[in-house]
Amino acid sequence: MSDPNPYADDSYKWGPPQSQGNPPTMPDGQGYGYPAPGAPPAYGYPQPLPEGAAQPGPGYGYPGPGQPTETGFNLPVQHGGGGVPMLSLGDITVMNDSIVTPSGTLPLKGAVWTATDMSRTEEKIPTVGVVLAIVFALFCLIGLLFLLMKEKRTTGFVQITVTSGGRHHQTMIPATAPETFQWVMSQVNTARSMSA
Repeated sequence: MSDPNPYADDSYKWGPPQSQGNPPTMPDGQGYGYPAPGAPPAYGYPQPLPEGAAQPGPGYGYPGPGQPTETGFNLPVQHGGGGVPMLSLGDITVMNDSIVTPSGTLPLKGAVWTATDMSRTEEKIPTVGVVLAIVFALFCLIGLLFLLMKEKRTTGFVQITVTSGGRHHQTMIPATAPETFQWVMSQVNTARSMSA
């Protein structure tokens, strides 16, 4: 290589052809992205409303003027068609006449409920039991009784699925004990009886 940088002449060689001209200037000390002092706002800044236009509503997720809110949460209160919450399974709430999920409201009558146990319980000897068995095995054979110590640990989830009115929603409830699935099944059976 005889020339260390073949593009040292700073000429534009790649991409679409560029028009020859002067770069845009900033009048009146205007900096990039900021309107000139006293000038109307430019693109990207809040524009003034035209004459006769209604004031814009609140942003997404905020209640409008005159809309009731729950104390402490500043969320709109849902009125009409709701009912009384009877049961809650994860993010599924069963009302006395409907099922409320994050993906929408489903009819309660005729809903099909399914629960799947995706948890597992492991049983192992804890580290403390192994250490105590080794220490006391040197003194007497009674230390071997420490190997009978067992520790149970449950991990995983219980999946709940509800289908009603041609719509479908599922939620996962973390399993914290071996009895979690039985508790969830009792709640699902209650929801099934309400759906009948």
